[in-house]
Amino acid sequence: MSTSVAVYRNIYTEDRFRQSFGTEDKPRRRGEGFRQKLAERCRCSGAACVHLLKQRVPILNWLPKYKLKKWILGDTVAGLTVGILHIPQGMAFALLTSVAPIYGLYTSFFPVVLYMLFGTGRHVSTGTFAVVSLMTGSVVEQLVPTPLQLNTSSPEAAEFEAQRIGVASAVALLSGIMMLCMFGLQLGFLSTYLSEPIVKAFTSAAAFHVTISQLQSMLGLRLPRHTGPFSLFKTLASVIENLPHTNMAEFLISLVCLAILVPVKEVNMRFRHRLRTPIPVEILTVIIATGVTYASSLDSTYDIQIVGHIPAGFPGPRTPSLHVLPEVAGDTVAITFVGYAVSVSLAMIYADKHGYSIHPNQELLAHGVSNTVSSLFTCFPSSATLATTNILESAGGFTQLSGLFTSLVVLVVLLLIGPLFYFLPKAVLACINVTSLRQMFLQFQDLPDLWRVSRIDFVVWLVTWLSVVVLNVDMGLAIGVVFSMMTVICRTQRAGCSVLGRASNTEIYKPLENHNKCSEVPGVKILTYNGPIYYGNRSFFREDMSRLLGLSPERIRSREKARKAQAKREREAVDTVERGVANTSFSSENDFFKSETAESEVQAVLMDCSSVIFVDVAGARLFIQMCIECQKVGVCIYLANCNESVLKILTSSGLMNYMNPQHIFVTVHDAVMYIQQQKEKPPENNTTIWV
Repeated sequence: MSTSVAVYRNIYTEDRFRQSFGTEDKPRRRGEGFRQKLAERCRCSGAACVHLLKQRVPILNWLPKYKLKKWILGDTVAGLTVGILHIPQGMAFALLTSVAPIYGLYTSFFPVVLYMLFGTGRHVSTGTFAVVSLMTGSVVEQLVPTPLQLNTSSPEAAEFEAQRIGVASAVALLSGIMMLCMFGLQLGFLSTYLSEPIVKAFTSAAAFHVTISQLQSMLGLRLPRHTGPFSLFKTLASVIENLPHTNMAEFLISLVCLAILVPVKEVNMRFRHRLRTPIPVEILTVIIATGVTYASSLDSTYDIQIVGHIPAGFPGPRTPSLHVLPEVAGDTVAITFVGYAVSVSLAMIYADKHGYSIHPNQELLAHGVSNTVSSLFTCFPSSATLATTNILESAGGFTQLSGLFTSLVVLVVLLLIGPLFYFLPKAVLACINVTSLRQMFLQFQDLPDLWRVSRIDFVVWLVTWLSVVVLNVDMGLAIGVVFSMMTVICRTQRAGCSVLGRASNTEIYKPLENHNKCSEVPGVKILTYNGPIYYGNRSFFREDMSRLLGLSPERIRSREKARKAQAKREREAVDTVERGVANTSFSSENDFFKSETAESEVQAVLMDCSSVIFVDVAGARLFIQMCIECQKVGVCIYLANCNESVLKILTSSGLMNYMNPQHIFVTVHDAVMYIQQQKEKPPENNTTIWV
């Protein structure tokens, strides 16, 4: 390409540019801006109320615009498909939560309806999620541990189940309240602290916990559930130790179910673009297993564990166990963040794919209301789910209305069909749990790409995964988040300082280590720092600056002594001239000193602040200290490309007492042209620049 650009303009300092192109600051009284903003927020009108209502209840916004002929078929098919999948998964994930399967069906109904009213994700399917259920189950097991000998038909068993769902509902209530508080404080951005490598590593490692925890149900073993650090290894050791007591009937049931579920789910995944709806293999397996168990009396003949009584009808309101809220608060924080982060991540993925936007703070409200209200109907914590969301989108869903058809399917089961699952073996639900984790296990495939793109993100993934597997789900997540934030801090601490050189006959300045054909401007050292300057990296910044400028304490002292000697000689020369005697030796000495300084020493330091996104008080004081040290060695400091916040902090910290305000320029090239013109001729008002 032979295109070129030529610009002829004035040299702009920050002050001059602001005077020419800046916005005039309107004088206003103290507190006037705050009062004005408060008045605008509190102003009430009919239109404002309607707008606020549509914001907070999105169904009022999208339902009147619903394209009935275009979308109703896709929403109906997708909703019914997901509803059929919710039935076995809801009962299966209830086992992970350590509560009766019926509560999984309740959790597959209420959150779906509430999210349809308040959610902004068109392709998000909410309900029971394996990771959240596993974390909630750990809390339930800690507070209400499973007795080894318990008659499922005794009154003690009913009281035991009531205690367990009371704890799980309390976790859901507290999780919902936390989300509502976060919504009130507009803290939707907090989900960004769970980065993609953390979420993927966490869910992948949690899948191992889910699989190991289901081994005892698949083998027909009655073992206590382990919680706390190293729980995965404790559970695995307990299962291996009790292998001789395996119930062979349940083991064979598990093998048959896996032999059916795994291939059919693989077919669903491989041919999802050709299948109008995926094969509902989970519900078919549940129906067949229930029928075979009932016909063959497997529960009494071979002592296999079955689901038992599932009450028909709609659940009545019941207050959660409020007295356990202080005990579950710590675990609930982790459950809340995981549920919200996974939900928002899924919503964003499909929103980007289909070209619409979601609102993270509104998602907080939607999931907060879902968990708070559903907890009053004996539900455990819910969130968006990976498998059902993927199926909802691939089955042709368009809007949140698909949730209506999903909830209708679950409602029919609750009112009419639920008791028919009395003879369903728990081993079947355990197999459904394990096979539903396929997507989480496949996240290992991302590791080679992650290694190629970013080694740091690869290490974050690995540390999070190992922490979750070795320690525990909540503790491993905390370690992953802290480690990820530490990598960010370390990167800002070691941002690095570079020397810039100019590409000949251009206004382009690039780091010399990567562009060896660029050259330094004679007498000017142009530096750039690729990060913020704050208390955490001020020592590294000072070290880099001192190294590049050669500002060692010895050199500063020697140059300062030389400057003082020169000043003394100049005073003596003035006295000699006043007495009428010329000092030729001084003249030659002084010329020699100036020529040596001009040719071999840096006379000006130009700091390119384009990559300095912020400066704190410690960083500003360091700037002042560097200015003083440069002045001691006779070097002028210039700044360029400062953003408004950095410039404001530097000015407020008193930097202008140590450097000329006219030495702050809009671009690096402006500063370089100014410095070169200062060498060649006296300063003029209309200095210009060719670009």
